[in-house]
Amino acid sequence: MLTTKRTTFRHPRRVDPRRRRLLGSLSAVVAVLVALSLNAPPSLAGTTPTATRTGSVTAAAAGGWTGRIDWQACPERPDDPGTRCGTLRLPVDWARPGGETFELALARRTATDPAARIGVLVFNPGGPGLSGVDVALTADSQLGPDVLRRFDIVGFDPRGTVRSAPVRCSSALLAQQPSLTPANAAEFERLRTYNRLLRDDCRAHSGPLFDHIDSASVARDTEAIRAALGERQLSFYQWSYGTLIGQSYAELFPDRVRALVMDSVMDHSQGVREYFRSGAASNEALFHEFVAWCERTPGCALHGRDVPALYDQLMRRADAGTLVDPATGAKLTWFDFAFATVINFFDATWADLANMLLALERGEAAPLASPMAPVENDEDLTEYALPAFCQDWSLPVDSFAEWNRYLELSRAAAPHLRASPLAVRFTAICLGWTANNPQHRLRVRTSALLLVLNGRYDPATPYDGAQRVVRQLGSRGHLLTYEGSGHASYPRTECTRRQVERYLITRTTPPVGASCPAAPA
Repeated sequence: MLTTKRTTFRHPRRVDPRRRRLLGSLSAVVAVLVALSLNAPPSLAGTTPTATRTGSVTAAAAGGWTGRIDWQACPERPDDPGTRCGTLRLPVDWARPGGETFELALARRTATDPAARIGVLVFNPGGPGLSGVDVALTADSQLGPDVLRRFDIVGFDPRGTVRSAPVRCSSALLAQQPSLTPANAAEFERLRTYNRLLRDDCRAHSGPLFDHIDSASVARDTEAIRAALGERQLSFYQWSYGTLIGQSYAELFPDRVRALVMDSVMDHSQGVREYFRSGAASNEALFHEFVAWCERTPGCALHGRDVPALYDQLMRRADAGTLVDPATGAKLTWFDFAFATVINFFDATWADLANMLLALERGEAAPLASPMAPVENDEDLTEYALPAFCQDWSLPVDSFAEWNRYLELSRAAAPHLRASPLAVRFTAICLGWTANNPQHRLRVRTSALLLVLNGRYDPATPYDGAQRVVRQLGSRGHLLTYEGSGHASYPRTECTRRQVERYLITRTTPPVGASCPAAPA
């Protein structure tokens, strides 16, 4: 129930936590792909303050907010004294700190060498919808020993996700999502009408927090965490969508930033035209990297063949309605086909992509990722993280004619893939929304040096976007280029790990123009 004056909103119905689903969060898929393929210490996670910093801590946060974290044993790791979980009660709306509240879930892992402790390292894995708590609980398998030795790792589930009052929507309504690539003006209007109905449904089932899940609000939550921990400054490793939180925090609380790594960074200054064009050009460049790999690799299932010609042939079959997923019998549109292709770019699983294309040519079964996430209808409500994107991004498309113009722009930049499936997907999902944290050029006035890390061939965060972010940061921004492909560059090679960890510990940035060679595809 919902009451006022610093009381807590409680959801009217609970979704079985064993079946918690981050519906529609592409990064949830990507995170699995990355985790399965990386054997060396990859991304960062959350932990605790030093061994002396146990129990509850009370401190004043920004705007006079006072928060208290009650640390307890984590249900997932009850026998680990170095890892603790807790909750922090925070305002739903930071403009009304005396109003409704919710509970933010955190986890922390203490530095393994308290005498060498530098401070707190905050990790956010992006999504929107991925869990910082989950990453924190596995920090010892993800981070290099020097980072674990010197930092308390703190992770949290951003407001509206997983354990932190997750947004919930009608499963039945989610299952009725229309095509994300409308074929005519009537289908375009049907999609906008559906988006409005879904938005109202999610708000009704999620309460007032639904309208305040943007990255700027999460950044203010992060400042409350800092104050509750009693830390003067924070260090950050954030990747993908999480980099929006880091950017907002650096803008709002510049003096509180000790170090900030933005890996696979989002350029939050793009308008809808550049969003379509940049994503399409980046994906097309990745496709040509795949083609070059196949040409020089005898183990590629399409080695010796004209891969672009085959791909175009499959696209034409999709246009004709004759490209079918043998596993389901469903016809694949050009968008379905492009989406299944790009998923393989996230972790450079190019052998799998070649096998998929060959199977589709032969009419054989192949694993295909779908942009239309299935909904299990045996639960009334499903957790749905994507509204956070619609609150952070203003991507107005007012008519079907305008929608087609953006697709034509994309096709000019990507003759084979035709578009960035992610740009198309997110824009379609957010049609009709009004963002409360829209794009703008970064206004960061911190004295700290900031590290931006991006792959030259990244399927979700184009390299030219990273270059624009660094320019917006001015003299404080430093770019480290990973010369390979895939999403999330820190865990890729010894070079990227060494550079990131050196920066986090010493705040020493790489020289201008620094890059790390690509790992073998």
